[in-house]
Amino acid sequence: MDAATDEIYDRAGFGRPVRRGVRPAVLVVDFSYGFTDPQYPTGSDMTDQVLATQRLLGAARSAGAPVLYTTIAYDGGQRAALPWLHKAPGLAALRPGTRLAEIDDRVRPAEADTVLVKTGASAFFGTPLAGILAGLRVDTLIVTGATTSGCVRASVVDAVQYGYPVLVPRECVADRAQGPHEANLFDMHEKYADVVGLDGVVDYLGSFPNATAHPTTDPAEVPA
Repeated sequence: MDAATDEIYDRAGFGRPVRRGVRPAVLVVDFSYGFTDPQYPTGSDMTDQVLATQRLLGAARSAGAPVLYTTIAYDGGQRAALPWLHKAPGLAALRPGTRLAEIDDRVRPAEADTVLVKTGASAFFGTPLAGILAGLRVDTLIVTGATTSGCVRASVVDAVQYGYPVLVPRECVADRAQGPHEANLFDMHEKYADVVGLDGVVDYLGSFPNATAHPTTDPAEVPA
């Protein structure tokens, strides 16, 4: 954005840094083949962002941080009834049991990870995500995935509204077009999250011992 825009947002009090907690989790939003494989009309080449997320997941698992995924899939009744699919009918191709709804193998879930199926933009809408995060005593959410202007943004906004400070590693989120991608990174950073470099997030995760994010850890034992 230009300097004038930056000045307007700064004067309004936007863009301040969020706090970093000691029990982070990673949320991978819709890195399914329907979005990451350009052979599908809903997809595009997200190779760089998927591989960056692969690196992030390695750091998260080394730190003992929970990893959660979402994918989108619609059954026959949902395809007929949901207003979103009247606005964006291409999404109706995302059906249960098809490759389009499968998580990209390059960031495949581990056995201990959680995979949630959603039918809305936000990872929180109509899913048990909020309860799972509360049960894990997560205090910071790191959000990656697709698309920046759609499901990533919706998930980030809801995460803040549920009380979670949010980090968005810019190398780990992708969109179909650069304009919406950049505009939404700017807006999220100003209002809802810290949009930051992947190296910094990896360093943040690396600052914790392996047991830090384990749900049975006594908070008194977690380093400040």
